[in-house]
Amino acid sequence: MGPRDLPFTIMKDWLQNISRLVRQWLTLAPDDLLRDYIYRRLWASILISSFGGQVTMLALPLTAAVLLHASPLQMGTLVFAETLPFVLFSLPAGVWLDRVRKLPIYVIGEAGLAVAVASVPLAWWLGWLGMAWLYAVSLVIGTIYTIAGSAAQIVLTQVVPRQRLVEAYAKNALANSGATVAGPALAGALIKLMGAPLALLADAVLLVLSTTILRGIEITEVRPVRADAHFWRDLKAGVRFVASKRLLVSLAVAVGLWQFCYNAALVVQILFATRILGLNAQAVGLSYTGMGLGTIIASLAGNRISRRLGPGPCLVLGIAICGLGWAALALAPVGAVGEAVFALMLVCFSSGSVLIFINFLALRQAVTPEPLLGRMTSTMRWLILIPSGPGALLGGWLGEHWGLRAALAFAGIASLLLAALAWRHPVIRAVKVLPKLESHDEWLRA
Repeated sequence: MGPRDLPFTIMKDWLQNISRLVRQWLTLAPDDLLRDYIYRRLWASILISSFGGQVTMLALPLTAAVLLHASPLQMGTLVFAETLPFVLFSLPAGVWLDRVRKLPIYVIGEAGLAVAVASVPLAWWLGWLGMAWLYAVSLVIGTIYTIAGSAAQIVLTQVVPRQRLVEAYAKNALANSGATVAGPALAGALIKLMGAPLALLADAVLLVLSTTILRGIEITEVRPVRADAHFWRDLKAGVRFVASKRLLVSLAVAVGLWQFCYNAALVVQILFATRILGLNAQAVGLSYTGMGLGTIIASLAGNRISRRLGPGPCLVLGIAICGLGWAALALAPVGAVGEAVFALMLVCFSSGSVLIFINFLALRQAVTPEPLLGRMTSTMRWLILIPSGPGALLGGWLGEHWGLRAALAFAGIASLLLAALAWRHPVIRAVKVLPKLESHDEWLRA
Protein backbone atom coordinates (compact mmCIF):
# COMPACT_ATOMS: atom_id res chain seq x y z
CA MET A 1 0.00 0.00 0.00
CA GLY A 2 1.48 3.32 -1.07
CA PRO A 3 1.19 6.70 0.64
CA ARG A 4 -1.54 7.77 -1.78
CA ASP A 5 -3.67 4.83 -0.63
CA LEU A 6 -3.48 5.83 3.04
CA PRO A 7 -6.31 8.45 2.99
CA PHE A 8 -8.65 5.97 1.27
CA THR A 9 -7.80 3.29 3.85
CA ILE A 10 -8.46 5.72 6.71
CA MET A 11 -11.76 6.75 5.10
CA LYS A 12 -12.76 3.10 4.62
CA ASP A 13 -12.00 2.28 8.28
CA TRP A 14 -13.91 5.36 9.42
CA LEU A 15 -16.99 4.41 7.37
CA GLN A 16 -16.84 0.85 8.71
CA ASN A 17 -16.71 2.14 12.28
CA ILE A 18 -19.62 4.49 11.69
CA SER A 19 -21.60 1.66 10.08
CA ARG A 20 -20.92 -0.60 13.06
CA LEU A 21 -22.02 2.08 15.53
CA VAL A 22 -25.24 2.72 13.58
CA ARG A 23 -26.04 -1.01 13.53
CA GLN A 24 -25.44 -1.20 17.28
CA TRP A 25 -27.66 1.82 17.87
CA LEU A 26 -30.44 0.38 15.73
CA THR A 27 -30.27 -3.06 17.39
CA LEU A 28 -33.12 -3.37 19.83
CA ALA A 29 -32.37 -4.36 23.40
CA PRO A 30 -33.83 -7.73 24.50
CA ASP A 31 -36.49 -5.98 26.59
CA ASP A 32 -37.23 -3.14 24.14
CA LEU A 33 -40.94 -2.40 23.79
CA LEU A 34 -40.70 -2.57 20.00
CA ARG A 35 -39.97 -6.29 20.28
CA ASP A 36 -43.58 -6.72 21.41
CA TYR A 37 -45.73 -7.48 18.34
CA ILE A 38 -48.85 -5.67 19.55
CA TYR A 39 -46.99 -2.54 20.63
CA ARG A 40 -45.03 -2.57 17.37
CA ARG A 41 -48.26 -2.47 15.35
CA LEU A 42 -49.62 0.29 17.57
CA TRP A 43 -46.37 2.24 17.11
CA ALA A 44 -46.52 1.77 13.32
CA SER A 45 -50.09 3.10 13.25
CA ILE A 46 -49.03 6.17 15.24
CA LEU A 47 -46.12 6.76 12.84
CA ILE A 48 -48.33 6.59 9.74
CA SER A 49 -51.19 8.69 11.08
CA SER A 50 -48.67 11.26 12.31
CA PHE A 51 -47.45 11.82 8.76
CA GLY A 52 -51.02 12.54 7.71
CA GLY A 53 -51.51 14.76 10.73
CA GLN A 54 -48.59 16.91 9.63
CA VAL A 55 -50.34 17.55 6.32
CA THR A 56 -53.59 18.55 8.02
CA MET A 57 -51.77 20.67 10.61
CA LEU A 58 -50.44 22.84 7.78
CA ALA A 59 -53.07 22.47 5.05
CA LEU A 60 -56.14 23.27 7.15
CA PRO A 61 -54.95 26.64 8.57
CA LEU A 62 -53.26 27.53 5.26
CA THR A 63 -56.56 26.87 3.47
CA ALA A 64 -58.18 29.33 5.87
CA ALA A 65 -55.39 31.91 5.89
CA VAL A 66 -54.38 31.92 2.21
CA LEU A 67 -57.31 30.58 0.20
CA LEU A 68 -60.16 32.00 2.31
CA HIS A 69 -58.23 35.07 3.63
CA ALA A 70 -59.28 34.43 7.23
CA SER A 71 -58.80 37.17 9.82
CA PRO A 72 -56.92 36.51 13.09
CA LEU A 73 -60.26 36.28 14.93
CA GLN A 74 -61.55 33.74 12.38
CA MET A 75 -58.36 31.70 12.87
CA GLY A 76 -59.02 31.80 16.59
CA THR A 77 -62.59 30.63 16.00
CA LEU A 78 -61.28 27.75 13.87
CA VAL A 79 -59.09 26.53 16.73
CA PHE A 80 -61.92 27.12 19.21
CA ALA A 81 -64.23 24.94 17.11
CA GLU A 82 -61.80 22.02 17.43
CA THR A 83 -61.49 22.39 21.21
CA LEU A 84 -65.20 22.94 21.94
CA PRO A 85 -66.10 19.20 21.75
CA PHE A 86 -63.63 18.47 24.55
CA VAL A 87 -65.61 20.76 26.84
CA LEU A 88 -68.98 19.39 25.74
CA PHE A 89 -68.33 15.66 25.44
CA SER A 90 -65.27 14.67 27.50
CA LEU A 91 -67.04 13.80 30.74
CA PRO A 92 -69.89 11.70 29.29
CA ALA A 93 -67.42 10.05 26.90
CA GLY A 94 -65.35 8.91 29.87
CA VAL A 95 -68.32 7.16 31.48
CA TRP A 96 -69.11 5.43 28.20
CA LEU A 97 -65.51 4.38 27.57
CA ASP A 98 -65.34 2.64 30.95
CA ARG A 99 -68.22 0.40 29.77
CA VAL A 100 -67.02 -0.55 26.28
CA ARG A 101 -63.94 -1.96 24.54
CA LYS A 102 -61.54 0.82 23.65
CA LEU A 103 -59.75 -0.52 20.58
CA PRO A 104 -62.84 -0.54 18.28
CA ILE A 105 -63.53 3.08 19.25
CA TYR A 106 -59.94 3.97 18.37
CA VAL A 107 -60.25 2.26 14.97
CA ILE A 108 -63.58 3.92 14.13
CA GLY A 109 -62.10 7.28 15.13
CA GLU A 110 -59.21 6.94 12.67
CA ALA A 111 -61.66 6.11 9.89
CA GLY A 112 -63.86 9.06 10.86
CA LEU A 113 -60.91 11.43 10.68
CA ALA A 114 -60.21 10.22 7.14
CA VAL A 115 -63.75 11.11 6.09
CA ALA A 116 -63.62 14.52 7.78
CA VAL A 117 -60.38 15.70 6.17
CA ALA A 118 -61.39 14.27 2.76
CA SER A 119 -64.55 16.41 2.87
CA VAL A 120 -62.46 19.62 2.53
CA PRO A 121 -61.11 18.96 -0.99
CA LEU A 122 -64.55 17.63 -1.97
CA ALA A 123 -66.22 20.86 -0.81
CA TRP A 124 -63.55 22.91 -2.59
CA TRP A 125 -64.12 20.99 -5.83
CA LEU A 126 -67.89 21.52 -5.56
CA GLY A 127 -67.50 25.22 -4.79
CA TRP A 128 -68.94 24.91 -1.27
CA LEU A 129 -65.80 25.59 0.73
CA GLY A 130 -65.94 28.49 3.16
CA MET A 131 -65.04 29.22 6.76
CA ALA A 132 -68.32 27.69 7.92
CA TRP A 133 -67.30 24.37 6.33
CA LEU A 134 -63.89 24.51 8.02
CA TYR A 135 -65.56 25.27 11.35
CA ALA A 136 -67.77 22.18 10.90
CA VAL A 137 -64.77 19.99 9.98
CA SER A 138 -62.89 21.25 13.03
CA LEU A 139 -65.88 20.39 15.22
CA VAL A 140 -65.94 16.84 13.82
CA ILE A 141 -62.18 16.42 14.23
CA GLY A 142 -62.40 17.72 17.80
CA THR A 143 -65.24 15.32 18.62
CA ILE A 144 -63.26 12.35 17.30
CA TYR A 145 -60.16 13.41 19.23
CA THR A 146 -62.30 13.75 22.36
CA ILE A 147 -63.66 10.21 22.22
CA ALA A 148 -61.25 8.12 20.14
CA GLY A 149 -58.22 10.01 21.44
CA SER A 150 -59.12 9.06 25.02
CA ALA A 151 -59.65 5.47 23.91
CA ALA A 152 -56.20 5.45 22.26
CA GLN A 153 -54.50 6.53 25.49
CA ILE A 154 -56.24 3.75 27.42
CA VAL A 155 -55.33 1.16 24.77
CA LEU A 156 -51.68 1.89 25.49
CA THR A 157 -52.13 0.92 29.16
CA GLN A 158 -53.56 -2.43 28.00
CA VAL A 159 -50.44 -3.11 25.94
CA VAL A 160 -47.63 -1.64 28.09
CA PRO A 161 -46.93 -2.21 31.83
CA ARG A 162 -47.62 0.91 33.87
CA GLN A 163 -44.05 1.22 35.11
CA ARG A 164 -42.92 1.62 31.48
CA LEU A 165 -45.44 4.25 30.44
CA VAL A 166 -42.93 7.12 30.28
CA GLU A 167 -40.76 4.94 28.02
CA ALA A 168 -43.78 4.06 25.86
CA TYR A 169 -44.87 7.68 25.48
CA ALA A 170 -41.29 8.65 24.63
CA LYS A 171 -41.25 6.00 21.88
CA ASN A 172 -44.63 7.23 20.65
CA ALA A 173 -43.17 10.73 20.52
CA LEU A 174 -40.24 9.32 18.55
CA ALA A 175 -42.74 7.91 16.03
CA ASN A 176 -44.24 11.38 15.80
CA SER A 177 -40.76 12.85 15.34
CA GLY A 178 -40.20 10.95 12.11
CA ALA A 179 -43.36 12.54 10.78
CA THR A 180 -42.47 15.99 12.06
CA VAL A 181 -39.06 15.84 10.35
CA ALA A 182 -40.24 14.78 6.89
CA GLY A 183 -43.95 15.55 7.16
CA PRO A 184 -43.90 19.36 6.98
CA ALA A 185 -41.60 19.41 3.96
CA LEU A 186 -43.81 16.81 2.29
CA ALA A 187 -46.89 18.82 3.23
CA GLY A 188 -45.35 22.02 1.86
CA ALA A 189 -44.49 20.30 -1.42
CA LEU A 190 -47.99 18.80 -1.70
CA ILE A 191 -49.59 22.15 -0.95
CA LYS A 192 -47.46 23.87 -3.59
CA LEU A 193 -48.14 21.13 -6.13
CA MET A 194 -51.83 20.48 -5.48
CA GLY A 195 -53.05 23.36 -3.34
CA ALA A 196 -53.86 23.20 0.38
CA PRO A 197 -57.33 21.61 0.06
CA LEU A 198 -56.23 18.75 -2.22
CA ALA A 199 -53.18 18.05 -0.05
CA LEU A 200 -55.59 16.88 2.66
CA LEU A 201 -56.32 13.81 0.54
CA ALA A 202 -52.87 12.51 1.51
CA ASP A 203 -53.89 12.58 5.18
CA ALA A 204 -57.09 10.71 4.38
CA VAL A 205 -55.17 7.93 2.60
CA LEU A 206 -52.68 7.59 5.46
CA LEU A 207 -55.50 7.45 8.01
CA VAL A 208 -57.10 4.60 6.08
CA LEU A 209 -53.77 2.75 6.20
CA SER A 210 -53.50 3.41 9.95
CA THR A 211 -57.01 2.04 10.42
CA THR A 212 -56.03 -1.14 8.58
CA ILE A 213 -53.03 -1.67 10.88
CA LEU A 214 -55.09 -1.08 14.04
CA ARG A 215 -57.69 -3.61 12.93
CA GLY A 216 -54.98 -6.28 13.04
CA ILE A 217 -54.33 -5.73 16.77
CA GLU A 218 -55.87 -8.21 19.20
CA ILE A 219 -56.33 -7.11 22.81
CA THR A 220 -58.28 -9.18 25.31
CA GLU A 221 -60.60 -6.79 27.08
CA VAL A 222 -63.81 -7.72 28.85
CA ARG A 223 -65.92 -4.80 30.00
CA PRO A 224 -68.97 -6.24 31.74
CA VAL A 225 -71.64 -3.65 32.48
CA ARG A 226 -72.57 -3.66 36.16
CA ALA A 227 -76.19 -4.36 36.93
CA ASP A 228 -76.33 -1.23 39.09
CA ALA A 229 -74.54 1.01 36.56
CA HIS A 230 -75.84 4.56 36.60
CA PHE A 231 -74.60 7.22 34.21
CA TRP A 232 -74.64 10.31 36.43
CA ARG A 233 -73.37 8.50 39.50
CA ASP A 234 -70.51 6.98 37.51
CA LEU A 235 -69.69 10.36 35.95
CA LYS A 236 -69.54 12.03 39.37
CA ALA A 237 -67.40 9.18 40.71
CA GLY A 238 -64.80 9.86 38.03
CA VAL A 239 -64.78 13.60 38.76
CA ARG A 240 -64.55 12.96 42.51
CA PHE A 241 -61.63 10.58 41.97
CA VAL A 242 -59.66 13.25 40.10
CA ALA A 243 -60.60 15.90 42.68
CA SER A 244 -59.39 13.62 45.50
CA LYS A 245 -55.86 13.42 44.08
CA ARG A 246 -53.73 16.52 44.70
CA LEU A 247 -51.31 15.36 42.02
CA LEU A 248 -54.03 15.09 39.35
CA VAL A 249 -55.50 18.48 40.29
CA SER A 250 -52.06 20.13 40.21
CA LEU A 251 -51.25 18.58 36.83
CA ALA A 252 -54.61 19.66 35.41
CA VAL A 253 -54.05 23.28 36.48
CA ALA A 254 -50.46 23.44 35.18
CA VAL A 255 -51.10 21.76 31.82
CA GLY A 256 -54.44 23.56 31.40
CA LEU A 257 -52.79 26.96 31.75
CA TRP A 258 -50.06 25.82 29.34
CA GLN A 259 -52.80 24.92 26.84
CA PHE A 260 -54.17 28.46 27.25
CA CYS A 261 -50.77 29.90 26.30
CA TYR A 262 -50.22 27.38 23.51
CA ASN A 263 -53.53 28.12 21.78
CA ALA A 264 -52.97 31.88 22.06
CA ALA A 265 -49.73 31.39 20.10
CA LEU A 266 -51.09 28.71 17.76
CA VAL A 267 -53.76 30.88 16.16
CA VAL A 268 -51.30 33.57 15.11
CA GLN A 269 -48.06 31.73 14.30
CA ILE A 270 -49.07 30.78 10.72
CA LEU A 271 -50.32 34.33 10.14
CA PHE A 272 -47.06 35.71 11.58
CA ALA A 273 -45.00 33.48 9.29
CA THR A 274 -46.94 34.33 6.12
CA ARG A 275 -47.87 37.99 6.71
CA ILE A 276 -45.00 39.36 8.82
CA LEU A 277 -42.06 37.19 7.82
CA GLY A 278 -43.35 36.76 4.24
CA LEU A 279 -42.93 32.95 4.05
CA ASN A 280 -44.77 31.03 1.35
CA ALA A 281 -46.47 27.68 1.96
CA GLN A 282 -43.40 25.64 1.01
CA ALA A 283 -41.12 27.72 3.25
CA VAL A 284 -43.55 27.29 6.14
CA GLY A 285 -43.48 23.53 5.53
CA LEU A 286 -39.68 23.48 5.56
CA SER A 287 -39.62 25.52 8.77
CA TYR A 288 -41.94 23.00 10.40
CA THR A 289 -39.24 20.36 10.06
CA GLY A 290 -37.85 22.11 13.12
CA MET A 291 -40.65 20.45 15.04
CA GLY A 292 -39.22 17.11 14.01
CA LEU A 293 -35.78 18.04 15.27
CA GLY A 294 -37.16 19.12 18.64
CA THR A 295 -39.33 16.02 18.92
CA ILE A 296 -36.42 13.70 18.12
CA ILE A 297 -34.19 15.37 20.73
CA ALA A 298 -36.86 15.23 23.44
CA SER A 299 -38.01 11.71 22.48
CA LEU A 300 -34.51 10.26 22.69
CA ALA A 301 -33.53 12.15 25.83
CA GLY A 302 -36.92 12.59 27.53
CA ASN A 303 -36.97 9.28 29.40
CA ARG A 304 -33.45 9.86 30.72
CA ILE A 305 -34.22 13.48 31.68
CA SER A 306 -37.36 12.32 33.47
CA ARG A 307 -35.42 9.67 35.40
CA ARG A 308 -32.70 12.18 36.32
CA LEU A 309 -34.86 15.18 37.28
CA GLY A 310 -38.10 13.38 38.08
CA PRO A 311 -41.37 13.46 36.09
CA GLY A 312 -42.62 16.63 37.83
CA PRO A 313 -39.54 18.84 37.28
CA CYS A 314 -39.18 17.48 33.73
CA LEU A 315 -42.73 18.62 32.96
CA VAL A 316 -41.96 22.12 34.31
CA LEU A 317 -38.83 22.26 32.14
CA GLY A 318 -40.98 21.57 29.09
CA ILE A 319 -43.31 24.49 29.91
CA ALA A 320 -40.33 26.85 30.23
CA ILE A 321 -38.80 25.76 26.91
CA CYS A 322 -42.07 26.44 25.08
CA GLY A 323 -42.31 29.89 26.63
CA LEU A 324 -38.80 30.78 25.51
CA GLY A 325 -39.67 29.86 21.92
CA TRP A 326 -42.81 32.00 21.76
CA ALA A 327 -41.10 34.97 23.43
CA ALA A 328 -38.20 34.77 20.97
CA LEU A 329 -40.52 34.72 17.96
CA ALA A 330 -42.34 37.82 19.21
CA LEU A 331 -39.02 39.69 18.89
CA ALA A 332 -37.96 38.13 15.56
CA PRO A 333 -36.96 40.59 12.82
CA VAL A 334 -38.13 40.31 9.23
CA GLY A 335 -35.68 38.48 6.99
CA ALA A 336 -33.45 35.44 7.20
CA VAL A 337 -32.93 35.83 10.95
CA GLY A 338 -36.67 35.95 11.50
CA GLU A 339 -37.14 32.78 9.46
CA ALA A 340 -34.48 31.03 11.58
CA VAL A 341 -36.19 32.19 14.78
CA PHE A 342 -39.51 30.84 13.48
CA ALA A 343 -37.89 27.42 12.99
CA LEU A 344 -36.23 27.72 16.43
CA MET A 345 -39.61 28.44 18.01
CA LEU A 346 -40.95 25.23 16.50
CA VAL A 347 -37.95 23.31 17.90
CA CYS A 348 -38.65 24.76 21.35
CA PHE A 349 -42.36 24.03 21.14
CA SER A 350 -42.00 20.42 20.00
CA SER A 351 -39.24 19.51 22.46
CA GLY A 352 -41.02 21.25 25.32
CA SER A 353 -44.39 19.69 24.60
CA VAL A 354 -42.83 16.20 24.44
CA LEU A 355 -41.28 16.72 27.88
CA ILE A 356 -44.65 17.92 29.17
CA PHE A 357 -46.82 15.14 27.84
CA ILE A 358 -44.69 12.02 28.27
CA ASN A 359 -44.65 12.83 31.99
CA PHE A 360 -48.19 14.19 32.27
CA LEU A 361 -49.77 11.16 30.63
CA ALA A 362 -47.64 8.65 32.53
CA LEU A 363 -48.25 10.30 35.91
CA ARG A 364 -52.01 10.44 35.60
CA GLN A 365 -52.30 6.84 34.40
CA ALA A 366 -49.90 5.53 37.04
CA VAL A 367 -52.21 6.54 39.91
CA THR A 368 -55.52 5.42 38.34
CA PRO A 369 -57.08 1.93 38.63
CA GLU A 370 -58.07 0.30 35.34
CA PRO A 371 -61.89 0.54 35.80
CA LEU A 372 -61.56 4.32 36.19
CA LEU A 373 -59.13 5.01 33.34
CA GLY A 374 -61.83 6.15 30.92
CA ARG A 375 -63.38 8.61 33.34
CA MET A 376 -60.03 9.87 34.63
CA THR A 377 -58.67 10.35 31.08
CA SER A 378 -61.74 12.22 29.89
CA THR A 379 -61.98 14.31 33.06
CA MET A 380 -58.33 15.34 32.81
CA ARG A 381 -58.61 16.10 29.10
CA TRP A 382 -61.74 18.14 29.84
CA LEU A 383 -59.97 20.12 32.54
CA ILE A 384 -56.82 20.88 30.56
CA LEU A 385 -58.66 21.75 27.34
CA ILE A 386 -61.29 24.07 28.83
CA PRO A 387 -58.70 26.91 28.71
CA SER A 388 -57.84 26.13 25.07
CA GLY A 389 -60.88 27.86 23.57
CA PRO A 390 -60.51 31.10 25.55
CA GLY A 391 -56.76 31.01 24.81
CA ALA A 392 -57.41 30.74 21.09
CA LEU A 393 -59.98 33.53 21.14
CA LEU A 394 -57.71 35.78 23.21
CA GLY A 395 -54.78 35.10 20.88
CA GLY A 396 -56.95 35.96 17.88
CA TRP A 397 -58.27 39.11 19.56
CA LEU A 398 -54.77 40.26 20.55
CA GLY A 399 -53.50 39.54 17.04
CA GLU A 400 -56.30 41.55 15.44
CA HIS A 401 -56.29 44.54 17.81
CA TRP A 402 -52.74 44.72 19.19
CA GLY A 403 -50.75 42.92 16.51
CA LEU A 404 -49.47 39.39 15.96
CA ARG A 405 -46.30 40.07 17.97
CA ALA A 406 -48.39 41.00 21.01
CA ALA A 407 -50.19 37.64 20.95
CA LEU A 408 -46.88 35.74 20.75
CA ALA A 409 -45.34 37.88 23.51
CA PHE A 410 -48.32 37.20 25.75
CA ALA A 411 -48.03 33.43 25.19
CA GLY A 412 -44.28 33.42 25.86
CA ILE A 413 -44.29 35.59 29.00
CA ALA A 414 -47.33 33.83 30.47
CA SER A 415 -45.77 30.40 29.86
CA LEU A 416 -42.50 31.42 31.55
CA LEU A 417 -44.43 32.76 34.56
CA LEU A 418 -46.39 29.50 34.68
CA ALA A 419 -43.15 27.48 34.71
CA ALA A 420 -41.85 29.57 37.62
CA LEU A 421 -45.07 29.05 39.60
CA ALA A 422 -45.19 25.32 38.81
CA TRP A 423 -41.57 24.93 39.95
CA ARG A 424 -42.50 26.46 43.31
CA HIS A 425 -45.49 24.13 43.68
CA PRO A 426 -44.48 21.40 46.15
CA VAL A 427 -46.72 18.67 44.69
CA ILE A 428 -45.32 18.86 41.16
CA ARG A 429 -41.68 19.52 42.07
CA ALA A 430 -41.68 16.65 44.60
CA VAL A 431 -42.56 13.95 42.03
CA LYS A 432 -39.18 12.30 41.43
CA VAL A 433 -40.47 8.86 40.34
CA LEU A 434 -43.72 7.48 38.95
CA PRO A 435 -46.01 6.86 41.94
CA LYS A 436 -47.26 3.33 42.55
CA LEU A 437 -50.94 2.47 42.17
CA GLU A 438 -52.66 2.54 45.55
CA SER A 439 -55.75 0.60 46.63
CA HIS A 440 -58.92 2.34 45.48
CA ASP A 441 -61.58 -0.14 46.51
CA GLU A 442 -63.96 2.64 47.52
CA TRP A 443 -63.83 4.06 43.97
CA LEU A 444 -64.31 0.67 42.34
CA ARG A 445 -67.54 0.22 44.29
CA ALA A 446 -68.74 3.75 43.52
